[in-house]
Amino acid sequence: MSRLLLFVTICALTATQAIAQKAVRSSDSLSKPDNKVIYIKPKGPDPILNEVSGGFRLNTNGWSIFTDIGKFKAKNLKQVDLFHDVRIWQIEFTEKKNPKEYKSTSTDGSGTNTYIYGKINNFYALKLGWGYRKQIIGKPDPGTVSIHWVNTFGVSIGLLKPYYLNVYSNPGAVKYNDDTKKDFLDQGLIEGNAGFSKGLSEVKVVPGGHFKSAVHFDFSGNKKMALGVELGFNAEYYSQQVSLMANQPATAYFTDLYIGLQVGKRW
Repeated sequence: MSRLLLFVTICALTATQAIAQKAVRSSDSLSKPDNKVIYIKPKGPDPILNEVSGGFRLNTNGWSIFTDIGKFKAKNLKQVDLFHDVRIWQIEFTEKKNPKEYKSTSTDGSGTNTYIYGKINNFYALKLGWGYRKQIIGKPDPGTVSIHWVNTFGVSIGLLKPYYLNVYSNPGAVKYNDDTKKDFLDQGLIEGNAGFSKGLSEVKVVPGGHFKSAVHFDFSGNKKMALGVELGFNAEYYSQQVSLMANQPATAYFTDLYIGLQVGKRW
C-alpha cells in the first residue's frame, strides 16, 4: 500500500512540474517580442513586349509615311527587353515619282501657276507588310546605339490617278491622250496644274507586292522610347505597266533607296 502511495505521489509531482514549465514557456512567449524578420521579394517591372512607332521616309523616287507595330520575341522573359528580335506589321503610304520630274511655271508671268512638265499620272501605293527586325550589334542601354537588320514583305495596292493641266486652247482641264498630247506638251499653252482633286473619280487600282531590306539604328535613350534612323532598299512589282511621264517608258518595277526617321513608344 505504501509503495502504491509513493508511486501516485511521484506521478503527481511530475505532472505538476511539467504544467508549471509549460506555463513559464507560454508566459515568456507572450512577454518577449518575436524579432524574426520575414523578407518578401519585391515584384520586378513587367517585361516590355510591344512597340508602336511611325515616321517619314525620303525615297530616291518619292516619299513615304508609315506606322510599325512590333512584338518582341525572346526565348525567355529575362531577355525580351534586349529587343534582339522584333516581329513587325507595317502600314505604309507612298508616292512614286519619276527622276525626270521638275516643276515649271506658266508663261503668264504670275509665278503662281506651277505644274510638272510631261507628267501624265500620279501614282500612290498603300503597302501592308510583315517581317522581322533583328539586332546585330550593340545593346539598347541608355547612351548607346544598337544596330538592327530589317526585312519586310507584303502586298501593295497601287492607285493610279491621271494628271490634269489647264491649257489656253481648251476651256476645261485636259489629261494626256492621243487627242490632247500636242497641247498637253506645248509649254506656251499650259496655264498650270488643274489641282489634286481633278481626276480622283478616275483612280484605278493596280495590285502588286513589295520587299524591303534595311539597316536600322536605334538611338532611344530608354527602353520605353523608340527613336531610330533607317537606311534601306525597297523593291515593288505591279500587275501592269505604269506610266508617269509622257516621254519616259512605262514600268511595272520600282526600286529605290531610302532614309527614314522613326519615333514611338514601347510597353
